[in-house]
Amino acid sequence: METAKGMPTPMVSSSKLSKMGSNPVSDPTLFRSIVGALQYATITRPEISFSVNKVCQFLSNPLEEHWKAVKRILRYLSGTLQHGLLIQAAPTHQPLSLIGFCDADWASDLDDRRSTSGACVYIGPNLVSWWSKKQTLVARSSAEAEYRSLAALSAEIL
Repeated sequence: METAKGMPTPMVSSSKLSKMGSNPVSDPTLFRSIVGALQYATITRPEISFSVNKVCQFLSNPLEEHWKAVKRILRYLSGTLQHGLLIQAAPTHQPLSLIGFCDADWASDLDDRRSTSGACVYIGPNLVSWWSKKQTLVARSSAEAEYRSLAALSAEIL
């Protein structure tokens, strides 16, 4: 994959992965191994957290469409090897700020209709925490999904 053409994004925004679909992958162990390595890569590459979270949901029965999604993440990483986290000193003339951002996509999972939440936390100018995960319950509205995401972010900050 090191000579693969880089991709501009880790996942196509219109991509809807599901448990139903194409043929099973020929080597599920390889699929699981690469997805595990991608999970490790999210430690320093927060922009792939959502995509890796999505493909992790199919570890028990990976299909060809899931394998294509994993390969796209790898091609994105091969084209953005110079990217990473930048940690810098906070301005000394300003008080240190703690800022969090969160979002949720309502009922996006085609299989169980659960929403996915994501959040990031900054201390000063530095990104210090981030996550993307599926919510535990089915939200009845987009507002409920957003509030659940906000509650998870608040718990993370506290």
